[in-house]
Amino acid sequence: MSATGWQTDRAKNPHPTSLPDQQLTAEQRATGPSSGLPAQPTTAALPRQRTSEPASVSAPVTPAPFTLLVIGEDPASAFAVPDLLDATGNRARIRHARNLTEARRLLTDDVSCILLDLELGARQAKGLDVLREVLRMAPTTAVLTLASGQTDAELAAEAVRVGAQDYLFRNEIEASLLNRAMRYAVERKRADLAQLQLTETRLRAEENARLERGLLPTPLLDGAEKLRFAARYQPGRSRALLGGDFYDVIRTPNGTVHAMIGDVCGHGPDEAALGVELRIAWRAQILAGLCGESILQTLQQVLEYERPDDEIFATLCTVDIAPDGRRASVSLAGHPSPLLARRGCPAELLPYEHGGPALGLLPQVEWERVDVELGDAWSLMLYTDGLIEGRVGMGTARLGQEGMIGLIDRGLREGLSGEELLDAAVTEAMALNGGELTDDVAVVLLDHG
Repeated sequence: MSATGWQTDRAKNPHPTSLPDQQLTAEQRATGPSSGLPAQPTTAALPRQRTSEPASVSAPVTPAPFTLLVIGEDPASAFAVPDLLDATGNRARIRHARNLTEARRLLTDDVSCILLDLELGARQAKGLDVLREVLRMAPTTAVLTLASGQTDAELAAEAVRVGAQDYLFRNEIEASLLNRAMRYAVERKRADLAQLQLTETRLRAEENARLERGLLPTPLLDGAEKLRFAARYQPGRSRALLGGDFYDVIRTPNGTVHAMIGDVCGHGPDEAALGVELRIAWRAQILAGLCGESILQTLQQVLEYERPDDEIFATLCTVDIAPDGRRASVSLAGHPSPLLARRGCPAELLPYEHGGPALGLLPQVEWERVDVELGDAWSLMLYTDGLIEGRVGMGTARLGQEGMIGLIDRGLREGLSGEELLDAAVTEAMALNGGELTDDVAVVLLDHG
């Protein structure tokens, strides 16, 4: 016990860094230092092996004592900190540092709160620079400031604005007030840190959303007066904006409309990134004036170079629509055939029997292009397998391509088109599935005439 009536680590050890092991119980050494208020007693974990005897519960673990670090002049000549008790009624540990050098040495993980004498800052630095340095040293520890009296009220309030949790006046210090102030400060700091973490998480999520949104395609259809475009994109990953499915549509200066849709196997961010790379590689080749099988050969090379695993592959469907809109050339690389609905006729799949394998499965592959007649007025739908692999009812049956044709036919008979038609089809597929579709879904609809 010191001359001022309170016990410090300095009285026990002139150079304290942590509580000696011999002063800790076995339970305290096992649980390690405490970074805040004493925790409630806990029980031991369940036994590893089930036995016929009831599982026994160990004795409650003694919580580590509350630790206060006082930064200021020697308390014997400046101010006295009264005896403090933690939540269990035990005496709190108090450490004293005369300056920031000592404070850095004494600031260990088990310090719950810091009490900073603002007079130290007035003598050793300008204004509140010492407080700012303490906040940098201990960004996760609660900080209380001590002012000389009401004349320093403005300085104390400024300390709170700088980052301290609260302030006290020297002539008002007594045990109950200091106890309450410290515990409020610790809880306030915890709440501030939790709020900061939530804010950082929200900002990071918003940034990721902006990034993913920026990677989604912007169709280039300037000059395509008779062609209307609609799309529906729904990633299978929870809270994601971008999945492994990808699509794009471009009209080149000669009037040809190029459309593509693809699906990278898998659902993670790596697959989503690879889908973006393939889409951009396809767009670059189209804008460079390339066409035909050479585009798929290049995309296969891009996939082989960029995929994180040799087992990853991608399916692809490309459609090149002639400037007059009456004909198209189709290439399939392991992808479902597009759906065509001519005016006055039921929807049907484009006849395609010569599709090649998916990109990345086999080397030295050739993909055949097939020419199809579209007619004057038509709707052409490109889609990924996420739409047709949803379940129907409680059994194992899948929607399949025939079920998808039925959804589209029903929507067309009801006079739906564009976004409304796609929304109705995807919504009904989800209803049949009994909830969200687990795979990525991408659908592109081109209406002509």
